[in-house]
Amino acid sequence: MNFETLIFEAKNHIGTITINRPDKLNALNLKAKSELASLLERIKSDPDVEVVIMTGAGEKAFVAGTDIKELTMLNGDTGKDFAVKGQSVFNLIENLGKPVIAAVNGYALGGGCELALACHLRVAAEHAKFGQPEVNLGVIPGYGGTQRLARLVGKGRALEMILTGDQIDAQEAFRIGLVNKVVPAAELRSASEALARKILSKGQIAIRLALKAVNMTHETNLTDGLELEASLFGLCCGSEDFKEGTAAFLEKRKPSFKNK
Repeated sequence: MNFETLIFEAKNHIGTITINRPDKLNALNLKAKSELASLLERIKSDPDVEVVIMTGAGEKAFVAGTDIKELTMLNGDTGKDFAVKGQSVFNLIENLGKPVIAAVNGYALGGGCELALACHLRVAAEHAKFGQPEVNLGVIPGYGGTQRLARLVGKGRALEMILTGDQIDAQEAFRIGLVNKVVPAAELRSASEALARKILSKGQIAIRLALKAVNMTHETNLTDGLELEASLFGLCCGSEDFKEGTAAFLEKRKPSFKNK
């Protein structure tokens, strides 16, 4: 597939998606969101891609937000539909069934912060900046920021970022749990790929079911969540990977998972 706003590479079961609008600080326009949705649907059914890395082109920005020119065209009738369509794209990331790692190489603001939040793990370059500055435009986050940010860092921290519109640096993002790791900019790609390879070394049936179980954390009560966890645990126990993993542990060797 050829894209105007994205670059996609796949190697050794790792797919890398690069938002490629560096002259616009990789701001997400309608075209970028449409192409991203199409690519994610393709990746979801591609058995050769098991882990995804999401990043931005250039050294300044991961994604600096949503295209402001498109925002100015919205009104009370069209605003909700605009948000719902954006949310649907980010939901594809969260529910891809495969781990998605955000390699945050610069500004992750507004829709860019929300894009990182939709990913399962976040690795940030030391110079990265995060923020939800939508209130400065007289609007609120619309691509899941009010929901995912609060779930990730807590209500108080989320409200502080959203109500002030202030940016935070990578170290503060790490301190509050917004990112998993902070590395020098020159090491961002290698660190993200190392994390992807570590995940790839595990049984992928277990990885997929773990994603499903954790994603349900905020959509169900504890009793139903525990029942789901037990059911998914049972599915793992019926897999060849489970037999291989336990045998390898007892034999003191590395497992050779077949994803079956």
